[in-house]
Amino acid sequence: MKYWRRPLDSGQIKIPYGEVHIIKDRCKGCGFCVEYCPKDVLEMSEDYNAKGYHTPRIKDEEACVSCGLCEMLCPDFAIFVVSKEEKEAKVEG
Repeated sequence: MKYWRRPLDSGQIKIPYGEVHIIKDRCKGCGFCVEYCPKDVLEMSEDYNAKGYHTPRIKDEEACVSCGLCEMLCPDFAIFVVSKEEKEAKVEG
């Protein structure tokens, strides 16, 4: 992350990372998770699930910061995030 000035606690900043899991048979293809993901981790796929809906797929799992917006917005509880161990942030100053 790039700051316009270096914070005093820059050596202690840790960014949480997450692992996204999608339960495809629960999904109805509303696209809320894709639309509101702040890091563009998800995208809609061309594959169909058992109900005949297009489901989301993971585009860039390394970019997930475990914010949980996809979990909160999913009306069918078809997506969840498991936190990975925290990695130290590289602060450019």
